[in-house]
Amino acid sequence: MMQDLFKKVGGTVLIMLFLAASQEIMAQESTVSISEMETLDSPPKPPGGMDGWFTHIATNLKYPTTARTKKIEGTVILKFIIEKDGSISETQVLRGIGGGCDEEALRVLKLSPNWTPGIKDDQPFRTEMRLPIRFKLG
Repeated sequence: MMQDLFKKVGGTVLIMLFLAASQEIMAQESTVSISEMETLDSPPKPPGGMDGWFTHIATNLKYPTTARTKKIEGTVILKFIIEKDGSISETQVLRGIGGGCDEEALRVLKLSPNWTPGIKDDQPFRTEMRLPIRFKLG
């Protein structure tokens, strides 16, 4: 059933979500890194959990025409922050594959509704995330 959600025109998009370490120290607020993730009482979650996230990706992601024409496949790695209010900020491509896939992955990430933020000691906490989005032609 979930596989049907991933069928796109001209290809299939697979996605995984994982947390990653932050090497940056924020001037105004601290950001939880992966090495500190075990100190969170609850990690950030997309709306509707992973099923909701997969639906968001399947509904909004379009395989770029240039990537399809040039048969570009691969994984785009995005980095972003889940803010205390659950909003997404500081989006960037850590590793791209070109052909419009990098821009498309960022576009869909920015369309995401607010997440449930990470929680520590009953307080929302700013958390760095990394998200790989795989583009694969069918």
